[in-house]
Amino acid sequence: MLSSPAQPNSDPLDVLQRVFGYASFRGPQEAIVRHVIGGGSGLVLMPTGGGKSLCYQVPALCTPGLAVVISPLIALMQDQVEALQQLGVAAAALHSGLEVGASQTIWRQLSDGELDLLYVSPERLFSADVLERLGAMPLALFAIDEAHCVSQWGHDFRPEYRQLDQLATRFPAVPRLALTATADPRTQRDIRACLQLEQDEVFLASFDRPNIRYLLRHKQGGVTQLLEFLAQHRGESGIVYARSRNRVDRLAAELKAAGIDAIAYHAGMDAESRREALQRFRLGSGVVVVATIAFGMGIDKPDVRFVAHVDLPKSLEAYYQETGRAGRDGLPAVAWMAHGSGDIPQLRRFIDDSGASEEQKRIERGKLEALIAYSEASGCRRQVLLSHFGEELAEPCNNCDGCLEPKQRSDCRVAAQKGLSAVYRTGQRFGAGHVVDVLLGANTERIRSLGHEQLSVYGIGKELDRGQWRALLRQLVSLGALESPDDAKGGLCFGPAELVQPLLRGERELHLVLPPPAKEQRRRSQAPAAAVPDDDPVLAALKNWRREQARQQGVPPYVVFHDRTLVELAARRPRSFSELAGVSGIGTAKQERYGAALLEVLTATGDR
Repeated sequence: MLSSPAQPNSDPLDVLQRVFGYASFRGPQEAIVRHVIGGGSGLVLMPTGGGKSLCYQVPALCTPGLAVVISPLIALMQDQVEALQQLGVAAAALHSGLEVGASQTIWRQLSDGELDLLYVSPERLFSADVLERLGAMPLALFAIDEAHCVSQWGHDFRPEYRQLDQLATRFPAVPRLALTATADPRTQRDIRACLQLEQDEVFLASFDRPNIRYLLRHKQGGVTQLLEFLAQHRGESGIVYARSRNRVDRLAAELKAAGIDAIAYHAGMDAESRREALQRFRLGSGVVVVATIAFGMGIDKPDVRFVAHVDLPKSLEAYYQETGRAGRDGLPAVAWMAHGSGDIPQLRRFIDDSGASEEQKRIERGKLEALIAYSEASGCRRQVLLSHFGEELAEPCNNCDGCLEPKQRSDCRVAAQKGLSAVYRTGQRFGAGHVVDVLLGANTERIRSLGHEQLSVYGIGKELDRGQWRALLRQLVSLGALESPDDAKGGLCFGPAELVQPLLRGERELHLVLPPPAKEQRRRSQAPAAAVPDDDPVLAALKNWRREQARQQGVPPYVVFHDRTLVELAARRPRSFSELAGVSGIGTAKQERYGAALLEVLTATGDR
């Protein structure tokens, strides 16, 4: 049985340094920790990878009693428990996946006061007599992780989270800390009301993830565009999000055929297949998961180097949450997304056809409009994203496509007339690809079979290239001038006359952002360089050693050490235990457990 590496009433900074191996707190962490230790409750808003977990883990080790962490997913709980056990912290997770004997062992440990932290799902918390049994124990705090799940305004509302308001009435003297990485101002207010935290502190860290590069691309069709992106990240772990299960299965097969170590993950797979896929991703390196949003909050893998979206997500909150799974270790990462003209009408149909109340549909439509505004932004993406969460970024970030690939607005009145005319002349039933072929005067079999080379609009659009025409048509869709109704099967047709006619007559000014001509799009932006190159022999040796340690223990490599720690080790190359102690992420327990082996690897590799 693990014994606690800290004692009640320990100094939080000492615990941070000795147990977790970090020299100092970041941002509002210390204020939050001391607030909770002092008996205070509150709401914490901190980006993914910002160190939310430390805000309750440190108080748990400095305060007498048990810290109860309410978490929505088994995988998320297990990740944290494994990481804490590596640090010598007495932690366990109580969930439905446990054997009877394992549950009984945890309850015995709880009764004997042997655990510092207990992770539990809200469903398990309110089942049987769990609350009653916990009520008989000394409690240090309740931590409610992924607290946006309590709000109908949140992107991942879970009704069972609503029951957590009981904690305020049943345990009024126990501090309650609600934590989330994703909540706009309206969602924040709802969380506080639902959890009875209106009178308590709000700790707001910046939502900015400066290590993530945001890159948006217009869809060019097929899997080629995605493969070109993945070629820049070969050998790296990443997630590719797609909207449907069929699309996930198809993409995963295509990526495998291209030599990429890809696996599929969606709710249509049986539980065992999903478990195996998740385990492969957690334990492996260089694995690419192609997934629906079912691959969600349980992902706590710090070395995910990219997140790619091949379809628009359902909201800006969902996008932020999903892209936030990249670069949790603080090292450079990329959030890449390809979006096209069919995405927006499809998402609108999902909302309209859902069984939600009209009020909820109104909420979802508002969230979709915010997402469209982000995807159509002509300047800094990060400024638009942070503004949505109530945060102002004074200067452009210089780490997104809007900054790295500056866009200029063009007068598109004439081009819009041509595009609308081509849609009309071809019968308002063809998709963007065919309309663009007609405008460019393409000599395709389909055009010849339909006789569309005889149309007056054939070949009149050669001033723009294919990508520019697609961008223009996509923006006409987002403006409502073009639509793609259910019965059109992807074909474009006119929207309301009051939107279309002024454009056709050239009476309405239309300034749009178009991509530069394809021939000018040669520069590929690269992620900021890490402290050491990827092919550094010392870094490679450290990763090989970590992989073997993880294999022997049956845990993910990042549970042993994060990439960030290995990069720092390779850069600094410590030669003694005292020098090891200064490396971020190496606390007392890990130094005792791994220190000699690390020094041996560093010495052997550095002397070559």
